[in-house]
Amino acid sequence: MKYRPFGNTGWNVSALGFGAMRLPATASKSGGPAVDEAESVRMIRAAIDGGVNYVDTAYPYHGGVSETIVGKALAGGYRSRVRLATKSPVWLIQKPGDFDRYLDEQLKRLNVEHVDYYLLHALDNGRWENSVLRHGLLEKGEAAVADGRIGSLGFSFHDGFDAFIRILDGYDKWGMCQIQYNYLDVENQAGTRGFLEAVKRGLPVVVMEPLLGGRLARPPLKIRKMIEAHPSGRTPAEWALSWLWDQSGVSTVLSGMSAMSEIRDNLVYAGRAETGMLEAEDRERIVTIRRAYRESAHIPCTNCGYCMPCPHGVLIPANFGLYNDMFMHENPGMPRFSYTHFFPDAGKASVCVQCGECLGKCPQKIDIPGWMPKVHDGLSGDVKG
Repeated sequence: MKYRPFGNTGWNVSALGFGAMRLPATASKSGGPAVDEAESVRMIRAAIDGGVNYVDTAYPYHGGVSETIVGKALAGGYRSRVRLATKSPVWLIQKPGDFDRYLDEQLKRLNVEHVDYYLLHALDNGRWENSVLRHGLLEKGEAAVADGRIGSLGFSFHDGFDAFIRILDGYDKWGMCQIQYNYLDVENQAGTRGFLEAVKRGLPVVVMEPLLGGRLARPPLKIRKMIEAHPSGRTPAEWALSWLWDQSGVSTVLSGMSAMSEIRDNLVYAGRAETGMLEAEDRERIVTIRRAYRESAHIPCTNCGYCMPCPHGVLIPANFGLYNDMFMHENPGMPRFSYTHFFPDAGKASVCVQCGECLGKCPQKIDIPGWMPKVHDGLSGDVKG
């Protein structure tokens, strides 16, 4: 295992972190999917035995079971070998006292007296304004640091660059941040600009969705052929992970591993993780692969943002980005999940009133109002066109 600076904290974190969001499934007594607890515990411990020293979970993962399983995996001496992160379900907090209620419940699930990092989960502009600021969650977090229940307060993020900067600027004691970042999401969400801004401030950056929910590990045939033609022999997953590890500001890369074989593979990849590990030709190949993905998109949006702001609040480029993802990866499941669970309702394509104000602003001459019903139908589950 290779280790990297965790921002400016003086602690070194494993290049690979364990994300407990996609634990292995088994059939439940009712016939539906359930988590294979024994295999999950075995996998988490195998990762730690392989050098992983950062484990991440959250209140809602696997319907609340993830935290309990992580707690069982960290028993027997494993807790002392890792730093543990979980997340506050800020969307469920209706009054200030809810912060402590959920935190205490999570500590019981995890069977620990404290967590090292407690993240305000999936922040966007709305949750920052309506939950974090309204209910004084920063002050609640500081009190939990003071009484020892958490080591440091951080946040995970799902919104655009401007919202990311607002949240960074809104608190001067952040202990870390967690962003979605991969070789396709260089302009989406926080993107490369947000990543570099956090690094400039010395903030540890934990990367989630390095493989876009596994899609970059299972690329379309055209992309796979481009990757397999390279003499390095890197798998699609290793290309994506290496692109991240190549960047010095990336602290650790979380992988939501669902099988022991994925742990074995990722431990091998992490053993090669180095800042500057890619050659110039490798980086150019990633640019070529990114371009090939984008050529598969249905809507020729370049995310320039000239159409913004929409007078009615529609997040036009973000809607188009998720819609294009369904076709770029030949897998609509993850974009639809993101649209349903993470995308702010006030910015969805369904909010479009067909006013047409955006039409004259788009350099690509996209019929933005015409696309919006198709985008909403597609991301809501009914792909048309």
